[in-house]
Amino acid sequence: MAATSPDVTRIPVTTSAGKSVVAAVRTTPATVIEDYARLLDLARVTEALDPKATTILKNNISWHMLYPSANSTPWQIEGVTRKLRDLGFLDQVVVENRTVVTNAEKGERLNNFKPVHDKYRLPVKYNFNPADMSWVTFEPKSGPFLVLDKIFPKGVRIPDYFFGKNVVHLPTVKTHIYTDYTCALKNAFGGLLDTTRHYTHPQIHETLVDLLRVQKEIQAGTFAVADGTTAGSGPGPRTMTPVVKNILLASSDQVAIDAVAAKLIGFDPMQVKCIRLAHEGGLGKGHLDEIEVVGDLDTAEVKRTNWDFVVGDNAASKVGDFFWFGPMKPLAKLMFQTPMVNAFIMGSFVYHDYLWYPSTGRKITEQWLRDTEWGKLFLSYGDPLGATEPNPGLVGRLRARMA
Repeated sequence: MAATSPDVTRIPVTTSAGKSVVAAVRTTPATVIEDYARLLDLARVTEALDPKATTILKNNISWHMLYPSANSTPWQIEGVTRKLRDLGFLDQVVVENRTVVTNAEKGERLNNFKPVHDKYRLPVKYNFNPADMSWVTFEPKSGPFLVLDKIFPKGVRIPDYFFGKNVVHLPTVKTHIYTDYTCALKNAFGGLLDTTRHYTHPQIHETLVDLLRVQKEIQAGTFAVADGTTAGSGPGPRTMTPVVKNILLASSDQVAIDAVAAKLIGFDPMQVKCIRLAHEGGLGKGHLDEIEVVGDLDTAEVKRTNWDFVVGDNAASKVGDFFWFGPMKPLAKLMFQTPMVNAFIMGSFVYHDYLWYPSTGRKITEQWLRDTEWGKLFLSYGDPLGATEPNPGLVGRLRARMA
């Protein structure tokens, strides 16, 4: 199937010297909405998106539980939505996905997305709901896939709703157990592949590059806005340590924004396989010398910065490593592409929601809500557990309802 609108993502936002532009803005809870507006102007969002096309806001729900740094933030959604409307992008729709262990609707509620969706009357569509979109077989026009056609030999299927539309990715800046970092490239993973996407984990870097090529062929425009107000260090995308960093990033170049995010976290971007492969394939700029960072940071400061984040492992990731990359790799297909996978799905769900969160994650969340200005801003959006207004009892109800 071919895209039905011009492929403006092939016209990158660059400087006169041909460098990709990444905007970086320092922010505070008091100014974050205005800072998002400035960020999008600095990143020249109007040059990246088609004003006549519907704009998909692709939120990130890595975990349906309320946990700082794991998911998009309500101020991220509000700041981007408001600025895009001010710029004339009036036709906006949120698209969500689910994983085998994540409930999208629960995630929207517990992470205070719903008050923003309601305030701006943002329709929400789900890529797993047949009433919202259908899945079609896709064959790239620009040459063979790196790996997707081999992983899915019966055909690579993607949602038809993404064809001809702008997509604005809304990731957070954090580490990830399978890709070291995660930002814009990984945010497309859930939107464009269905719940069998875990088949790709042994070749996740090549998969992300394949998905970037898909986006460039089917989408009218692609843009990313990353929230680093509270970033995540550790075995992400769920069980990290939240670290307040007060940084926002934006770019039309999905590779360049990931290179900047990876460098801030503490990685050499060109040593991260997906960034290097995308750079070498001409899909974006992964080398910092070919990126112009504008705003409150410049490229030189990004090069000097190292947050020293670490990835590490948790109990669930160690099981995955054992079968995907370790001595049991020959059995990976049997374990993860047959009904036996249900045992691993249940194990991951129980570990994250009923062991790690009650014993560790809940305390971290409560401390963030109580002791940080970002936690207090989160509460200002309302009580995600059912009350109409925030109140001092939220933390207590979080304990009761999430146990």
